[in-house]
Amino acid sequence: MAELKTRENDQSVDAFLALVEDPRKRADCYTLIDLMQAAVGEKPRMWGDAIVGFGRYRYTYATGRAGEWPLVAFSPRKQNLTLYIMAGFEQYDDLLGKLGKHTTGKSCLYVKRLSDLNMDALKTLIEASVAHMQATNL
Repeated sequence: MAELKTRENDQSVDAFLALVEDPRKRADCYTLIDLMQAAVGEKPRMWGDAIVGFGRYRYTYATGRAGEWPLVAFSPRKQNLTLYIMAGFEQYDDLLGKLGKHTTGKSCLYVKRLSDLNMDALKTLIEASVAHMQATNL
């Protein structure tokens, strides 16, 4: 069975973010650190080469394959900021309606810039997702 490539590691979050060329995107990353760290109560850690994650949970697929992933995370991708909201979005329709300009994937929230968003809605979404993941992954 193949090893999961994206794992928690000791790379420097600050060194990684220093490589983000766009100063607005870099500032948005530090805002996300503040929001996510407050929600999880843990400092940011690098996961793989390009994901900043907070906390961790274990999962096991029906096939028996298991792994770990952050409770909440983000990555400053070239096109968007990608936020990993591990609880998914099905139960958060009201919050998403208040959020502002975004798109979603299964557990990914894609935004161009935080200034496009209602920050109270984003904070609530992050906190609700973290609480859900902590409650269901004890």
